[in-house]
Amino acid sequence: MKHYHSLKEANLQNSYLTIGVFDGVHRGHREIITKLVDDAHAKNSPAVVLTFDPHPASVLTGKEIRLLTTPDERAKILFSLGVDTVITQRFTRDLSTVSAFDYVSSLKQHLGLSHLLIGYDFALGKGREGNAPRLTEIGKELDYKVEVIPALSDESGVISSTEIRKLISIGNVSEANKLLGYQYPLGGIVIHGAGRGKQINFPTANIDYPQGKATPSNGIYACWATLGDEAFMAATSVGFNPTFTPERQVQSVEAYLLDFDRDIYDQYLKLEFVARIRDEVKFESVEALIHQIGKDVDETRALLSKSQT
Repeated sequence: MKHYHSLKEANLQNSYLTIGVFDGVHRGHREIITKLVDDAHAKNSPAVVLTFDPHPASVLTGKEIRLLTTPDERAKILFSLGVDTVITQRFTRDLSTVSAFDYVSSLKQHLGLSHLLIGYDFALGKGREGNAPRLTEIGKELDYKVEVIPALSDESGVISSTEIRKLISIGNVSEANKLLGYQYPLGGIVIHGAGRGKQINFPTANIDYPQGKATPSNGIYACWATLGDEAFMAATSVGFNPTFTPERQVQSVEAYLLDFDRDIYDQYLKLEFVARIRDEVKFESVEALIHQIGKDVDETRALLSKSQT
């Protein structure tokens, strides 16, 4: 398994390739990836995914897009699905001006492209000229085949990263998880906070999460927390902690691990969001906050115990 950060680093032959951002590697993406891997390995060829960072839309529009997966997270999921090589190509405005023919020629040169699988709405190259008919036409000249995979839909419609990001942004993590096919993760190194949780007997782990990642809307969530090979229930607060720090501008992510009493500073903690418990609110007293946290812990335990059965 190889993860390259530029197409120029690769030197492959007879590749089966698919191209896209694949943010989240959701259930719809997995339809393409599974077929790519099965078809490639049946021909003893490498299964290759070429993805981009940052998100092309953020480069072209100037608007920030908070992603469901970092490049490394994305590659890890793709490898778990059997992909042999992942290329995370840096997306720039210059790259967006390259013609479809020139870009596919570089794919042929570095990957030995023999088979290209694309989604139903895929296009590449300057002005998105490289749609399925154009790529098929180029394929006749450069000797590769194109196969178009239809979109995967469920009762809510076509599954898309955009829709999942919207669900995360409003805190509907349970519905987002259905579309992803797994529980939405957010992780990072445990850092020192103000220590207020410890003072009220609910010590929390403050996560230094990647700022480019999508975060659920402010509120309290039931999560699974993974530390190394161990998993713990966690009542997790996302927000600005209005009771103590109403002036905060950046969301904090703080997890109270149930039935846990260890120093885990500077260790990596992964949170998987299962369900939203309530909105973030400002309490009039510390006593009222402590009482509510107790209720949040009970609900977290009940929700996660149920999810195990």
